[in-house]
Amino acid sequence: MAVEKPIYLDNMATTEVDPRVLEKMLVAMTSCYGNPSSNSHPYGWDSKEMVDQATCQAADAIGARVEEIIWTSGATEANNLAIYGVAGAYKRRGQHIITCATEHKAVLEPCQQLEKQGFQITYLQPDRGGMISLEQLQQAITSETILVSLMWVNNETGVMQDIPSIAKLTRQKGVLLHVDAAQAIGKIPVDISQIPIDLLSLSAHKIYGPKGVGALFVCRRPRVRLHAQIHGGGQQYGLRGGTLPTQQIVAMAEALTIAQTDLTDECQRIEKLRHHLWQGIAQLPEVYLNGHATERVPHNLNICFRFVDGEALMMALPELAFSSGSACNAMLTETSHVLRAMGYDDLWAASSVRISLGRFTTMAEVDSAIELIVAQVTRLRGISPLWERFCDQEAPAYAI
Repeated sequence: MAVEKPIYLDNMATTEVDPRVLEKMLVAMTSCYGNPSSNSHPYGWDSKEMVDQATCQAADAIGARVEEIIWTSGATEANNLAIYGVAGAYKRRGQHIITCATEHKAVLEPCQQLEKQGFQITYLQPDRGGMISLEQLQQAITSETILVSLMWVNNETGVMQDIPSIAKLTRQKGVLLHVDAAQAIGKIPVDISQIPIDLLSLSAHKIYGPKGVGALFVCRRPRVRLHAQIHGGGQQYGLRGGTLPTQQIVAMAEALTIAQTDLTDECQRIEKLRHHLWQGIAQLPEVYLNGHATERVPHNLNICFRFVDGEALMMALPELAFSSGSACNAMLTETSHVLRAMGYDDLWAASSVRISLGRFTTMAEVDSAIELIVAQVTRLRGISPLWERFCDQEAPAYAI
């Protein structure tokens, strides 16, 4: 007997593969199985042609040139290639890099490794809404700064940084800008031709494509130099060795095209779902939205339920699939570094969960989620001595 799966509300962690993407991927897997680097027979020629077409498609989707797309295994590798690549290529010019304390670990950990090698890293501290200011960034840039690495849309809170203004500033200062856009594509307009970004990381599985493939945009005008991190074979202009996975590349290109084409209609529908979900949950007392109220994508709600442990809430709701933060931090016992960097204490962070909607979320599922969440939060508070004390006005004020 098949077990009914829970309602999926964790689309910031990963997304279901779109059937249109899967169809393209299966064609590539079954009809073009040659190595695209094999130039001595039709099997290789056909695979190379399919990869070339997909690269053109991906470049068109984000307003880039074909030669500016470097295929990777995902956004983590793309982030690593951008950061280590710039550090290696420009270290004689300077050894100062600026990032933000709320970045994904795929940016923070490479920066921490570079610190061990003698680089100076500045970690900008956001405000309570998760935003950093142009003034902060401008004050942090020095004559030694070679790179600014900032996430466009935060994976835990959905908060958007003002990347167009940041890009204008970094270009004026002669500093390279790397943007982790894994959570931006498909949620906000992304057009590289209109914004002076130097490096941009992308991931397929955040936009209804398969896991295991991503891309790094590397600006050619003006040209950005990188030191390769994976050697062997000389593929992709020598920046990333290894056999190109034809089917993965074809699938990601299709996912990018769909994400950009359907952007407006999809975001409007998801925004209605999120508004309905928030209105249903906000009927509860002592429920707070983490992150900026308006500078955020419509797909995400990061919510603090005071006096309710987030992990306990997830365990009490097997009918729903959601998370307490980044999937990449699931093996760690510490609370969200993103919320702590925004100024929230551990207790607040431990009472917070992330609910993220997507292309295949329905209004009926949102209605069910509201009913289930309200019931379980009410139940858990009913057995909480802290909640009872708070209701009796004996609890100390929450530190936020």
